[in-house]
Amino acid sequence: MADGMWGYRETAGHEAGTDLTGFKVEATDGVIGKVDKHSDDAGSAHIVVDTGVWIFGRHVLLPAGTIRSIDLAERKIHVARTKDEIKDSPEFDKDRHAGDLGYHQQIASYYGTHRA
Repeated sequence: MADGMWGYRETAGHEAGTDLTGFKVEATDGVIGKVDKHSDDAGSAHIVVDTGVWIFGRHVLLPAGTIRSIDLAERKIHVARTKDEIKDSPEFDKDRHAGDLGYHQQIASYYGTHRA
């Protein structure tokens, strides 16, 4: 799954150009936060989720391949990961990790070993 980790699943319901900012994000076992930022860049598509107080205001980067479905009407994104898997993911620092190929490889490796 690591190879396809940075692209949306065909069944996810993603529409290119849709602004996902502000969408609620739900893990398989509950809400984790809202989309703070997203990227549709080929080979690097992802969302950055602001987890709010759930894990003390931390931001997490989720590759597009972890997204199970997008509900445009409800403004919700369902990811195929548990809250614990997301909470235990490598730390994301937007000032250090945005566009960092090494960090993207670390994330792909992490989520590739935690298959949905």
